[in-house]
Amino acid sequence: MTPLNSLYAATIFLGAFLLFQVQPIIGKMILPWFGGSAGVWTTCLLFFQSLLLLGYLYAHWTTGFLKLRIQGIVHLTLLVVSLAALPIAPSANWKPVGTEDPGLLILGLLAVSIGLPYFLLSANGPLLQAWFAREQPGVVPYRLFALSNFASMLALVSYPILVEPRLAVRTQSTTWSFAYLVFVIICGMLVWRGMRPGEPTQESSSLIAARGPGAGSLMLWVALAACPSILLMAVTSYLTQNVAPIPLFK
Repeated sequence: MTPLNSLYAATIFLGAFLLFQVQPIIGKMILPWFGGSAGVWTTCLLFFQSLLLLGYLYAHWTTGFLKLRIQGIVHLTLLVVSLAALPIAPSANWKPVGTEDPGLLILGLLAVSIGLPYFLLSANGPLLQAWFAREQPGVVPYRLFALSNFASMLALVSYPILVEPRLAVRTQSTTWSFAYLVFVIICGMLVWRGMRPGEPTQESSSLIAARGPGAGSLMLWVALAACPSILLMAVTSYLTQNVAPIPLFK
């Protein structure tokens, strides 16, 4: 594996790991504020699923409608701005006093505390895979997708087994924030380097256009993608209401 490919792999692995590790961390931080109910996990899940979709849309829009250099400038700017959210620690000003709508309060709290970092982590996988495919035509980028899935699973499995029992919440926040800083640095290196290669050749662009899916395929993909999200929400709601609202079930 070349140094460039290793950098792509490291960035995608770390981004996916942080994406799914922050979910139980931030959820555990705010759970006591709202009475430890199952509704807290459900609202958090709504936020994470929605922002994940927005991240994918951002990756699709930037790679499809912006020139490569503009993509780099926009993404690099957002990466730098996102550092203002560190360390991730919800402000005590967001604690409920009993008169607010808890759902809206949780959504606002999450948006302010981790909104931009989570958004950028959500877009990281598809965005970098598109850049990789553009920079190295003919090389299959889907191994990076498999690596992203492995990192996501590792993050979810390691939290209840290794992280939560051994680290205090504040230590979890500090460690995650430092790892995110490392992510911003290595992702910024890729962005900076990727701003220089030229646009895809006309031949490759025509080939992509010729193989584009039809409307029926797009609708089928949307429906199939909705199925696991619906299943996730339903199973999470059932388990957290009938068993326990703990990070393992999120």
